[in-house]
Amino acid sequence: MSHSLKFNLDISAVVLAGGFGTRIRHLLPGIPKPMAPVLERPFLEWVVQYLEKHGIRDILLSTGYLSEVIEQHFKSLTTLFSRTHCYQEPEALGTGGGFLHSVNNHSHQPDIWLVLNGDSLALADLAPLFSRFQDSEVDGVILGLEVEDTSRYGSLILDREGNLVEFAEKRPGKGLINAGVYAFRHQLLSDFPEVRPLSFETQIFPTLLQQKHVLRVHPVAVPFLDIGTPETLNQAEAFIKNNQDLFA
Repeated sequence: MSHSLKFNLDISAVVLAGGFGTRIRHLLPGIPKPMAPVLERPFLEWVVQYLEKHGIRDILLSTGYLSEVIEQHFKSLTTLFSRTHCYQEPEALGTGGGFLHSVNNHSHQPDIWLVLNGDSLALADLAPLFSRFQDSEVDGVILGLEVEDTSRYGSLILDREGNLVEFAEKRPGKGLINAGVYAFRHQLLSDFPEVRPLSFETQIFPTLLQQKHVLRVHPVAVPFLDIGTPETLNQAEAFIKNNQDLFA
């Protein structure tokens, strides 16, 4: 169990680490993409340390491809990672399906579920994101990353209150992109679609918006890296070195 003491919230995190990593698999024989070595540690370990730095101790790893590599590594670590739990997908469930599989197999139900990817990092201070839940109308929060050009990612469309309206198609220009970091009240999960595989972007969020749930977007301008291409994987060591103080 973990707590954000400032807001008296019980928070657990699910790190999505089940993908195949097809674009860089040839560079990582025998290991899944989140386990790519960066400064002599797997990238996924840096993600976990980022969460530890924020006081989040209950961390679930949703695994799939080569899950045994991830599980064996985290079992071998010291007590720093003693509350890191691996939940292997029985089949490819999609991002939302993998998240729910981990949640449903975990013994603890927190106030807030934080979701992030095991192959990317947006180095935001999470406390302001969690503070959005002080508004009782807010059911979920999406981290919106400010970028100069949204054409590679697609952008988030907001209303005047800063709530999500839709995920837009890729288009040039400055805006907010989806960094793949979400926070949900536990009770919201019961309104997720029951289909599998299940995607956050194309199924869960459209369904929640149709149900009139309030999904607030928390905009930030912070260092961000996704190691999904050979080019960005090569940037990982400099990214971690330049932001070393943001890890536990």
